[in-house]
Amino acid sequence: MGQSDVPQIISADDCSAVSLDTQADPDPDCACPIDDPLPHARAALPADSKRPYVCVDDLYTDSLGNDLRLVFNPRGHGGVVMLNGAACRLLADFAQPRPLDALAPALRPVARRLAALELIVPAGTPPQAVPDSRHTLTAWLHVTNACNLRCTYCYLKKTTKAMDLTIGRQAIASIFRSAEAHGFRAVKLKYAGGEASLNLPLVLALHTYAQALATRADLGLRGVLLTNGVALNDQAINDLCQAGLQVTISLDGVGAIHDAQRPFVNGRGSFTSIEHTLDRLAAHAVTPSVTITLTAHNLARLPEVLDYTLDRKLPFRLNFYRENDCTVGRRDLDFSDEAAMVALRAAFARIAARPPNHSLLSLLTDRARMDAPHNRPCGAGHSYLVVDQWGAVATCHMQIEQQVAHVSAPDLLGAVLAANGGLYSPHVEAKVDCQACPWRYQCAGGCPALAQRVNGSVAARSPYCNLYRMLFPEVLRLESARILTHAAI
Repeated sequence: MGQSDVPQIISADDCSAVSLDTQADPDPDCACPIDDPLPHARAALPADSKRPYVCVDDLYTDSLGNDLRLVFNPRGHGGVVMLNGAACRLLADFAQPRPLDALAPALRPVARRLAALELIVPAGTPPQAVPDSRHTLTAWLHVTNACNLRCTYCYLKKTTKAMDLTIGRQAIASIFRSAEAHGFRAVKLKYAGGEASLNLPLVLALHTYAQALATRADLGLRGVLLTNGVALNDQAINDLCQAGLQVTISLDGVGAIHDAQRPFVNGRGSFTSIEHTLDRLAAHAVTPSVTITLTAHNLARLPEVLDYTLDRKLPFRLNFYRENDCTVGRRDLDFSDEAAMVALRAAFARIAARPPNHSLLSLLTDRARMDAPHNRPCGAGHSYLVVDQWGAVATCHMQIEQQVAHVSAPDLLGAVLAANGGLYSPHVEAKVDCQACPWRYQCAGGCPALAQRVNGSVAARSPYCNLYRMLFPEVLRLESARILTHAAI
């Protein structure tokens, strides 16, 4: 039997270089919380080899050349899988139901792996349901409305008002009460603004309080400082390390490109200050996440900033510009789908040349994510709370002035769930335009705030729908290249 006759299956499971310590945070961005489904246990190995199995409907496939084919189950959790010709023929054998013990003995372990990767399922099994459940309650704490930058796409009207300790502690206590009352397993706190580092003593005090409540309630806790990175000195970084807080920094380009989008109040560029902060973080062995917001101004230079993050081994996430009340009329920030694809293909080529050893499936497609199927694009109105500097609560930070509750509410999340005036993230199956889309469990309909603003309803299709459709196959191919680079085969 020649090598080409031996079925070969390659997936992220073969990336021996990947460990839990090198996985990128699926939610590193300073924008929105990801939809957070319960962890999915990979399909168990078939216990009954006499039971017929059949190929999953609606698999996405693409030729990679060199006798390899990409296979992806949009409803599954197996991620990108690559099959050689022999493995493809074996998968095709399951077009009709057949028991595993009908296979030659040497092929049965291969078929079991196809089942574990959710490419074949027991015959008669209904299409896999995508669970609509979450285990993390995420809260955005708007610790100050002040900022030392004036970013071109910012959605906030700046003031000097900051959250005080009384409101902050009341918010934390209310968040944990709701987490317990609604059965969440963990809480994630995003300390934001404005520029959250301008009120760092409050952040540190609140997180110490949150740690005590998490211990008392036996809940997991994660905290992240969302910062523009211009004012983190060594003492601040040391304090963040001691508190166990992660750091996410916004970086939109290198040099003048970043400066044009994220200048100081006086108009001076902020890139040099951020670069010094990145150097200080590295000296403290802190690896921040980087969020990159794409507008028409920096799109063409995306490969350059990705090179910069790859050089520094910084995990990154791409976000697409969203029109808001503060940018109405700024048509110069919008970009076309075609311009975006040109820039993104060039950027992906840079990544493919030296891919990181963590998955990129949740990091390259704006509010969409391809690492796990999901029904909602974010937790707005379901598993997400936004608390402003006064203690008022909103369902989305981009609509922070649309208050639906106050931290004094006995059940804060319950009050949000009952509110009629706040933004919410609808189930993708409730979106008529999405129901027949093969990618609906990857984008889940896109940002509801943007759909509402541009197309009049949270249930409308995303303005980035066509871009997502063009982008997803490119991301799957890039993930294939990453796996092949790091796989122990």
